[in-house]
Amino acid sequence: MLDEHHARDRVDARAKLDLHASLLDWRRTIGDLYADIRKMEPERGWALWRETRDRLFRGHAQSPLSQARRAQFEGVSYFPYDPALRFTVALQPAGDRETIRAEAGKDGLMTLVPFALTDGLEQPLGKELTLYWINGYAGGVFLPFNDATNGWTTFAGGRYLLDTIKSADLGASEDGRLILDFNFSYYPSCAYSEAWVCPLSPIENRLKRAIAGGERDASDDRREPSSLRLV
Repeated sequence: MLDEHHARDRVDARAKLDLHASLLDWRRTIGDLYADIRKMEPERGWALWRETRDRLFRGHAQSPLSQARRAQFEGVSYFPYDPALRFTVALQPAGDRETIRAEAGKDGLMTLVPFALTDGLEQPLGKELTLYWINGYAGGVFLPFNDATNGWTTFAGGRYLLDTIKSADLGASEDGRLILDFNFSYYPSCAYSEAWVCPLSPIENRLKRAIAGGERDASDDRREPSSLRLV
């Protein structure tokens, strides 16, 4: 019986090592990817981003796709690159925005502290967006958003643009303004599997306009506008 316990402990230790080593590799790959993108011309960087994401989704242990779906995976779908969806914005105080506590699965509640509003999106997109600081060790900047494509050509729960804890960050311009390129917006992992729990976009980050840039549903998954849902 003692030998059985030791054997089970060794298996559990190996599984824990494999899990966290693969997560470290995923995070390192994404960190290196965005570091490279920040040095590149935007559309070339976007092409590298697509290529790397496809490779990770297809073959990495931390892929949000199930093993069965990986075998049939043909690549993430995107809108064509649109340079008009790349902005550099200043930041202003968030004012009266409220702190949000969102479900984070096994990690419990995630606290999102609004700390800034963009300054430069109201004219092209219809409103400014709120940036959140994710409380916790080291913390990070988080920018989710909804728009009029959700539930029609994109995931109903919205998309992410910044998540610096996971290195999704295009940096700043030479004058210190934040770079927001909606061509790099992407689905949260929960769009692919119920095994993931993801914070979705709060009501203050719902854009009434359609943002036809970034990740989208595959063409054969399109839904009619009558089924549009903003959640």
